[in-house]
Amino acid sequence: MLKINNLTAHYGAAQALFGVDLEISVGQTVALVGANGAGKSTLLKCLMGLVKPTAGQITLDGKDVTYHSPAHMARLGLALSPEGREVFSHLSVLDNLKLGAIPLKLSKIEERNRTAEVFKRFPKLSERREQQAGTLSGGEQQMLAMGRALMAKPTLLLLDEPSLGLAPLITDEIFSIIHQLSRAGTTILLVEQNAARALSASDKAYLLANGRIVEHGKSHDLLNDPALRAAFLGAASDENPAASRLGAAGLTNIRLEKPAMSQLNFMGAFENETALCTHQLEGLQWTVRHAYEGSSGYRAKFDKAGITPDSIQTLQDLSKLPFTTADDLRDGYPFPLRAVPFEQIVRIHASSGTTGKRKVLSYTQKDLDDWTHFFARCYQMAGVTPLDRVQIAVGYGIWTAGMGFQLGCEKIGALAIPIGPGNIDMQIQFLLDFQATVFCSTASMALLMAEEIHKRGIADKIAVNKIIYGSERSSRSMRRKISELFGGAELFDITGLTELYGPGTGIECKEHDCIHYWGDYYLLEILDPDTLQPVPDGEWGEMVVTTLRKEGVPLIRYRTRDITRIIPGRCSCGSIFPRHSRIKGRSDDTIKFRGVNIYPSSIDSILSTIPGIGSEYQIHLRRDQSGRDHMRLVVERGEGVDVKRGPELIHEVTHQIKKQLLVSTELELVDYSSLPRSEKKSRRVFDDRIQDEIV
Repeated sequence: MLKINNLTAHYGAAQALFGVDLEISVGQTVALVGANGAGKSTLLKCLMGLVKPTAGQITLDGKDVTYHSPAHMARLGLALSPEGREVFSHLSVLDNLKLGAIPLKLSKIEERNRTAEVFKRFPKLSERREQQAGTLSGGEQQMLAMGRALMAKPTLLLLDEPSLGLAPLITDEIFSIIHQLSRAGTTILLVEQNAARALSASDKAYLLANGRIVEHGKSHDLLNDPALRAAFLGAASDENPAASRLGAAGLTNIRLEKPAMSQLNFMGAFENETALCTHQLEGLQWTVRHAYEGSSGYRAKFDKAGITPDSIQTLQDLSKLPFTTADDLRDGYPFPLRAVPFEQIVRIHASSGTTGKRKVLSYTQKDLDDWTHFFARCYQMAGVTPLDRVQIAVGYGIWTAGMGFQLGCEKIGALAIPIGPGNIDMQIQFLLDFQATVFCSTASMALLMAEEIHKRGIADKIAVNKIIYGSERSSRSMRRKISELFGGAELFDITGLTELYGPGTGIECKEHDCIHYWGDYYLLEILDPDTLQPVPDGEWGEMVVTTLRKEGVPLIRYRTRDITRIIPGRCSCGSIFPRHSRIKGRSDDTIKFRGVNIYPSSIDSILSTIPGIGSEYQIHLRRDQSGRDHMRLVVERGEGVDVKRGPELIHEVTHQIKKQLLVSTELELVDYSSLPRSEKKSRRVFDDRIQDEIV
């Protein structure tokens, strides 16, 4: 259909294309991939007649169209969805679509028919047909730009950077539409910087670098071609500096160095435990006064308990203060226990996983700076240096995990590889390609990766020597297995919770027998979860925390529900910071499943809305040999409900669990009254994931 031969283009004296050759057959999707400035958009503009080539030839269906006007190219069957969408923001969606057919001079009936076809393909546009285009989201504007191009019923559709600036889910939707168009027989030339997406969506591809085609072939083959990796990741050497984009641009003489990160120390300057205690008392007095004066919720609590800021004269006075619970945070949604004016809040994060109102925490800039500082301290304690490459495989977004790991990594000066959770193939590929030396994830994700590394036989090909993991409990055997299958990597358990800044509030040291927690940022009490009285050092109890510097939402005697114990005395590693054991469990029946907090009350709420389901249930958790966690939910049918309704009820329960809790579960439906009843609290949760000791 289209043949480009020896095409050259200039912008004034600057040459953008150098003898480009390209061919497209009817019904193909062809990808043109390359970095910014490679010449991709210039090539499309030459095809549409928007830029006049300075040499070469463009042939469409055997006819020379090299210097035809844009309107004539549209009439010949070409349509362009441009980079940046270029919608007319003051016009409606419908009017923008009509503009796509103007060069064709369609009849009113044909115009209406084509508009209806576009709305059928893009239902979101149909819902917003009278809305001004400038008020649409980025993804909707991209759909509008593509729909406008499709109004011409093009024989060749040119898509210029359709995923530019879009969120991953919207990008998935756009590429799903591209796949649909391709299957429908539309011939597509796809220009895209996201090489992996472009290659997976196309039949063949051309790799453009610095205005030249450097490689072409079947997209499937190019996905693993070394030339592609060299062009995007850089393969410069002393002998061939031009093999990377910087080298080709003549920038290899620029020497870029990090600041002297190795000289930074994030450990705090306390001469002894007495100095730390003095700092803690000052922080406690400031926190109580700050909460009393800034938070109406805390003031009400203190007034009810007969407490004023002047009541705190020693660290022992901490016991006079009332407790704070997760209910206090949920009840105060969306800005619970806020202690600063709104204009001082620069970010929020929320805890993962329950139905209803989440626990949302507000942060000032100082809160974020403090969090970044002590997270860098975690990396320092684990021996991470500016020479390390840190692959971060935890969740990003409203959760605190990804942001904390990345900011701390950048603070200490290491290279961050923010890949996010899941996608095992990409995780493995990045370990091989980027040679990460530190891997950060949940415990179960680390075990899953370890199994995969062993299965692929690549332990000797990766460079990971440290694994920093958190969010889940782990046994000694699990840790040992992860280390062995990773080729002997050293493991560091990192602690934290969203309410207390996020992850990074403590980490195990090189001795691997304790968690050091940052006593200059918060106080830690270990209490009997039933009596709420202190337990002696060395005995297990519930962790209760009080912040010393937190501005946005200070925490005062917050019941974390985590079970651990204080380890008295100074650690043999030499750190002055106090320590506790790794987390043993919880004092309530909250479940941590695949990184999501699930409360049995959430299951109650979901089941109560489904007719035909009884009120009794059990949650069974197990971990398979590959390290993947599984949840089996055993639920009773309602009294008198027909057994034949089983498949329908199973489908509805699993659907609602997935929709509301964001996890998949195996459902077993049993007869009414077959689960055990108890005069006391029925046992709901059976967690068999950890079979041996944690310490």
